[in-house]
Amino acid sequence: MKTAVVILNWNGAALLRQYLPSVTAGTDPASATVIVADNGSTDDSIALLKNEFPQVEILAFSENHGFAEGYNKAIAILADRFEYIVLLNSDVAVRPGWINPLVDYLDANPDCAAVQPKLLSDTRRSHFEYAGASGGFIDRNGYPYCRGRIFNVCEKDNGQYDKPIDVMWASGAALTVRSRVYLECGGLDKDFFAHMEEIDLCWRMRLAGWRLAVVPQSVVYHLGGGSLPAENPRKTYLNFRNNLLMLHKNLPDSSRNATLLRRRLLDTIAWAKYVATFDFKNAAAIWRAHRDFAHMRHNYDSMPRPSADLIKDRPDILVQYYLRRRKTFDSL
Repeated sequence: MKTAVVILNWNGAALLRQYLPSVTAGTDPASATVIVADNGSTDDSIALLKNEFPQVEILAFSENHGFAEGYNKAIAILADRFEYIVLLNSDVAVRPGWINPLVDYLDANPDCAAVQPKLLSDTRRSHFEYAGASGGFIDRNGYPYCRGRIFNVCEKDNGQYDKPIDVMWASGAALTVRSRVYLECGGLDKDFFAHMEEIDLCWRMRLAGWRLAVVPQSVVYHLGGGSLPAENPRKTYLNFRNNLLMLHKNLPDSSRNATLLRRRLLDTIAWAKYVATFDFKNAAAIWRAHRDFAHMRHNYDSMPRPSADLIKDRPDILVQYYLRRRKTFDSL
């Protein structure tokens, strides 16, 4: 057995009860081992797993390490047993046989570090899901977008993005990665806490010379948005702060300052929009994000500086979306 499907859980018994039956039924035990890494849950998650899912392996931690560090610890423990590890969110349902196209692609492409399936919405299964759709990209200003999702517009899946292609980032909702590469590239950055931590890891893997891909022949359904709803000030704060950190970490000296200056101007426009609509909580969240970025960026001063700018030739999504009214990936 060379593949493990690892679901990180913290007090998520309800989601396990809802989504784990799909994962166990759709994952051939000859193809992958399903493991729940429990982050010190205090609800009945462990009892639920033992009583209702005896075929699922349990990796129990004594405390809550958070999302990023929880996966880092789990993969460090499992890397000697499994060549490939799937980071699967606990709110994901799968189609039968979903794992095989992902593993087959990695087997056939030794220069590829990680892949994702096609992500459709579990609440609107005819449409792509926000957090990954059919493969992720980053525009020249650092804004993530997807093949099938531009900002908040999620396209209907008509098979238009069913060709496997190389991507800039693969969704952490269902990320199949070579465990060795995950560890060599440092895993998920625990200081991000939540949001964009997988994009940051994917960027580092790309800088290390690895390819990433989407394999749409594998399909999963993601609930998404369960932790923080859109326009939540906490989510606004994390998205703005982590995006700045990601740019600071992964851009070379030759373009970092210019890109961060553009982002500061664009973020000021976003701040002004919130102020103009009397949404002072989200405006304050942007201000705090920039304040905390100014302090946190020094944590990365000792890191080796990248030599390549992987986003300089990407389109400007703001121009495409708001000025040219292009709201689908294939219209860019």
